[in-house]
Amino acid sequence: MSLPQPPAPRPERHDTRLDRYVEQYADRTHTMQASAVRALFAVANRPEVVSLAGGMPNITDLPLNVVADSLQNLIMTEGTKAMQYGSGQGEPMIREQICEVMGLEGIVAHPDDVVVTCGSQQALDLVTRIFCNPGDVVIAEAPSYVGALTTFRSYQVEVVHVTMDDDGIRTDALAQAVTACRAAGKNPKFLYTIPNFSNPSGISQTADRRREVLQTCLDLDLLVVEDNPYGLLSLDAEPLPALRSMEDEQVLYLGSFSKTFAPGFRIGWALAPHAVREKLTLAQEAATLCPPVFSQYAVSSYLRDHDWQNQIVSFKDMYRARRDAMLEALEEYMPEGTTWTNPAGGFFVWVTMPEGLDSQSMLPRAVTDRVAYTPGTAFYADGLGSRNLRLSFCYPPPDRIREGVRRLAEVMRRELDLHHTFGLGTSPRHDGLTSGPGPEVS
Repeated sequence: MSLPQPPAPRPERHDTRLDRYVEQYADRTHTMQASAVRALFAVANRPEVVSLAGGMPNITDLPLNVVADSLQNLIMTEGTKAMQYGSGQGEPMIREQICEVMGLEGIVAHPDDVVVTCGSQQALDLVTRIFCNPGDVVIAEAPSYVGALTTFRSYQVEVVHVTMDDDGIRTDALAQAVTACRAAGKNPKFLYTIPNFSNPSGISQTADRRREVLQTCLDLDLLVVEDNPYGLLSLDAEPLPALRSMEDEQVLYLGSFSKTFAPGFRIGWALAPHAVREKLTLAQEAATLCPPVFSQYAVSSYLRDHDWQNQIVSFKDMYRARRDAMLEALEEYMPEGTTWTNPAGGFFVWVTMPEGLDSQSMLPRAVTDRVAYTPGTAFYADGLGSRNLRLSFCYPPPDRIREGVRRLAEVMRRELDLHHTFGLGTSPRHDGLTSGPGPEVS
């Protein structure tokens, strides 16, 4: 009887790979890419550069003395609870307060259906984890939030974009995309949308369009994932009703305190139908055991002890001045053929440059001229967006915003001169705007 032979020794490696584990990673790591926004931070944070790139909230108007007193009192009175493990679903007191916050946008919810997360980014990750298998499809407005695209890519999910106009997602394009996916044997799991002051376009869905989108998804039996970090930052009018306020079973709602309080606490949430909530809680427990308890207590204390609604009014006044400075500067400095959106809230303006310009290739020259932006290609899963760029007005003061736009316009003019002088062709990835300010993609 012959004994099994030991396996042949693995040959000694002589290659020059920097990562010796490259062959051992899971397949899903091959689709991971660095965020275009994160890659900009090292350069954009230099003091001589006017950064119109990142969407970092400006919290200089936050009353730090009030926050400090609240945190000190929290530690002295409830420190042993706040620094202990907690519930995987989140602490009961903050889930009740979250329901009060959502009530400002017409949502009637029960705390039992709220799952607290480490920011709304983790909520989106958990939603994708429990719904999507590799090869499934997510329908997303175009352009779409770069952090969402990164999450979908990490789970090996295909993103199919749908066209937007000035009023939001076009329902004919939505129905066509879902029908085409199913006819091709693909499985669209949900629509991902930011209906209020979308990142990056700044476009908001009108009330009528929201009803049309919901009805289309009901007809198609398609779940809606409503991501709403900017809803309370309406700068020109009262907030529009959330999609979740119009439909409670077909909509999974994601919220965050990052834009209305402070992002460093990393507290967001998901409001989900009961069965989905249970799956989200299990996924949360597998990922983190529980969301950060101290942060939950800190946010809860702030909501309880401070006039947080009036603080949001203060934030809105500050962002309005910055938004207006950017729109005025764009009107004054931008070369002919440039168009942009006119956001009624949020943080962002979406710019379409004249024919022939490419925002990705132009970025190094812009940074050399001490201005930074985010190229439009970061916000598409299919390589489009080359003529687009996202400008953020949330962080720099108005005078810096105006100077940044002036510098950017000068860079664009030099690029146009080069194209005219050397007769360079236009970018083949044209995907600009319609005659109005709404982004389009096939």
